[in-house]
Amino acid sequence: MKLRILATAALLTTSTVGVPAIAENLEHTKQLLSTKQCQQCDLSGAGLVMADLSGAQLSQTNLSRANLSRANLSGADLSGADLSGASLYGVNLTGANLTGANLIGADLRDAYLVNANLAGTNLNSAYVQGTIGIPQYAGTPEDFYKWAVIEAQRGNYRAAIEHYNQALSLNPDLAAAYLGRGVARYRLGDQAGATQDANLAGQLFSAQGNTVGYQASQNFVKEMELASQPSKPKGGSNILNLLGGIGSLLLRLLL
Repeated sequence: MKLRILATAALLTTSTVGVPAIAENLEHTKQLLSTKQCQQCDLSGAGLVMADLSGAQLSQTNLSRANLSRANLSGADLSGADLSGASLYGVNLTGANLTGANLIGADLRDAYLVNANLAGTNLNSAYVQGTIGIPQYAGTPEDFYKWAVIEAQRGNYRAAIEHYNQALSLNPDLAAAYLGRGVARYRLGDQAGATQDANLAGQLFSAQGNTVGYQASQNFVKEMELASQPSKPKGGSNILNLLGGIGSLLLRLLL
C-alpha cells in the first residue's frame, strides 16, 4: 500500500511538470484595492468581483482572465489594458477609458458602457448580450446586426431594435436589418412600425435581387394582415410559425 501511494504521488508530480500555475499577483491586487493606482500591473486572474474601482488608474495593466463581475469601474482608465478573457459581467464602465484595450473573448454581458471610450478596441469576439451603451463606432453594421439577432432570440426585443437602429445608421441599405427590426416591433405590439419595416425590407431585397428576403418580407406583411382580422379565414393566421422561420433566416440573409 505504501509503495502504491508513493508511486501515485510520483506520477502526479511528473504529470504536472511544465504546467505553469496560474495565480494572481497578490501584492498588485492589494495595491489596487488600497490605492486604485496600478498602471502596468500584473492582475491576470485576479478576483475583483464587485470591487469599487471607480476612477482607478489601470492603463497598460494585465487583467487577462480577471474576474471583475459587477465591479464599479466608472471613470476608470483602462487604456491599453489586456482584458482578454476577463469576466466583465454586469460591470459598470460608464465613462471609462478603454482606448486600445484588448477585449478578445471578454465577457461583457449586461455591462454598462455609456459614455465609455472604446476607440481602437474590437468587440467582434467579445460577449455583449445585454450590454448597454455600445457606441456606434465600436462595431460594423454587420456586428450590430448580429448582436440584434442574438438579442431578439433571447426575447430582448427593445435591445434588438436599438442594435438594428445602429446597424441601419451605418448602412441604410441593410435590408435584413429592416426585416429583423420589423419582427422585433411586431413582438412588442407595434404592427404599424412592423409593417413599415417589412415593406422597406421588401423594396430593398427586390432592388438587390434577393428573392428569398423579398418573399419573407411579403409573407410577413400578409400574415400580419391576416392575424389582425377579427374573423380569420379557415386555418387562421400562420404568423407565429412565420416569425420562427424568419428568426432562423435572418442570420443567413446577411451572408
